[in-house]
Amino acid sequence: MPAAAAGPAATVTIANFTFEPAVLDVAVGTTVTWTNGDDIPHTVVETGKTFKSKPLDTDDSFSHTFESAGEFAYFCSLHPHMTGKVVVHAAD
Repeated sequence: MPAAAAGPAATVTIANFTFEPAVLDVAVGTTVTWTNGDDIPHTVVETGKTFKSKPLDTDDSFSHTFESAGEFAYFCSLHPHMTGKVVVHAAD
């Protein structure tokens, strides 16, 4: 039996106490992966708590698949001034 095809993917890099890109536009079904490039831990926490990572050490990653359209603001719970947003659009 063949493996299921992976859906679309996107990445966010954590570096210098910022999420890059700060705003990411993706389609429904996209898996977003955040990777910590800083030398101290960070987290990824959606403001409505629909997703939350554990503390990510250097080079650790966290992924979340967006199953519905909307805007998902998030922040680092260890450094709340670090913010970002994923804008999820309905598939065409």
